[in-house]
Amino acid sequence: MEEFEETQTDQAEIETLIITEDMRSHIYETAKWAKFLSIVGFVGCVLMILLALTMPVVMESLNKLGKNTLGNGSVATTTATYLITGILYFYPSLMLFKYANSAQQAVLYMDQESLEEATAKMKSLFKFVGIMTICTLAILAVSLLIIIVAIGAAT
Repeated sequence: MEEFEETQTDQAEIETLIITEDMRSHIYETAKWAKFLSIVGFVGCVLMILLALTMPVVMESLNKLGKNTLGNGSVATTTATYLITGILYFYPSLMLFKYANSAQQAVLYMDQESLEEATAKMKSLFKFVGIMTICTLAILAVSLLIIIVAIGAAT
């Protein structure tokens, strides 16, 4: 039994991952694009939050002009939607930014720890996006079900 455990640890120590120059180049270029997209994401978050905070004033002005076609309860709903979207979009932008910084450092300085951190941030990003996709699909399915039931009840 002890011999088997020693063999497993010896094999784990021998296993390595080889990163070629082409791979390093691809990672570095991906990191540059990731940094650009993350900065655009941060700007988008700020703009959405600012829009959410100014929405009550805009809607009130439209109400006074008689051009608000969205209805009375639309101010709170629109404000909340923009605010939640801006806040939710911050996390993936942050993970993308952290990935970009770690990936660039890993490639430039041949830093294994930075590469591990970069892949961890990328995993977190994809996990978050996956969970948000599942939530969105669930909301759409429930909405569709409600619409079908409402149409059935109306006829």
